[in-house]
Amino acid sequence: MLLISSFFLTYFIRNYYIKNAILEEVNERSSHTIPTPHGGGIAIAITWFAGLIYLNFTNQIDPHLFYSLMFGIGISVLSFIDDMVDLSAKNRMFFHFGFAILGLWLLGGLSLIDFGLFSISNEYWLSSIIAVVAIVYFINVSNFMDGLNGYLSSEILFLCIAGFMFFGDSLFIVFAVSILGFLYWNFGNNASIFMGDVGSTLLGYNIAIFTIYYANIDSNNLWIWIILFGLFWFDSILTIFRRKLNGEDISKAHKKHAYQRLHQSGWSHLQVSLFGMGINIVLFMIVYFISNIAIAFICSLIVLYGMIRFIDSKKVFR
Repeated sequence: MLLISSFFLTYFIRNYYIKNAILEEVNERSSHTIPTPHGGGIAIAITWFAGLIYLNFTNQIDPHLFYSLMFGIGISVLSFIDDMVDLSAKNRMFFHFGFAILGLWLLGGLSLIDFGLFSISNEYWLSSIIAVVAIVYFINVSNFMDGLNGYLSSEILFLCIAGFMFFGDSLFIVFAVSILGFLYWNFGNNASIFMGDVGSTLLGYNIAIFTIYYANIDSNNLWIWIILFGLFWFDSILTIFRRKLNGEDISKAHKKHAYQRLHQSGWSHLQVSLFGMGINIVLFMIVYFISNIAIAFICSLIVLYGMIRFIDSKKVFR
């Protein structure tokens, strides 16, 4: 039912945006060539929150996790407004931190970050301060990575499948089908609708909350999620570092993420998304079959570094 709802909601939103000429125009950061509607994330949000309410009503979700995830409504509303009127970065960040603090508070904070040789506890709220920054980072990195058809959607869908296989919770199925209905219209080389900030920021927020919730159950789960999300954070952090070395203003828009450069090298939207799926499968196999989380993390870094070297050979970072 949720899958059908997501599918048809996306269809109706797409037609409404086209009819009213609410389209994302082509600019210097675009990887598309024609104006395209961009409100598909509304369908994901409506379906997701409806599914969450059902899970809570049937006692299939921890109440703390439920209320924390429901704060994503604020993220979606803020991003919808931003899609319409283009809020300043300062205003967006203020609200992102506010929602991150509230969402984390409902989870009871992040109890521990275990680095093996040492750990950071929640004494003086240190680990929770790091967690708030991480939530805001997840929100924004998901937005930055929503640049090619199906790329962000397929990444989050992968995380849903991986999350279900590791933890078995039905909320991952609800999240997955909310995305799948939209993905039908967004996947491939000729997407007929984009997600927009209203969807991308919500997806990032959800993944951050999942990461913290399961890390509070077992500290190793934090590193499982970090490895599984490696395709995005490794690309984004390395790109920021390289741009800084180039003396660039890292606050300005750009098209230098690894996935963007792979597309610029001549790969299609579909090929880049499939490539990302391949990397994700390798990361999943590493964390699933290697029980020592430290060794698994090192192996994942080797894979991700190899990915960057391959993309550099296709399109040099300048």
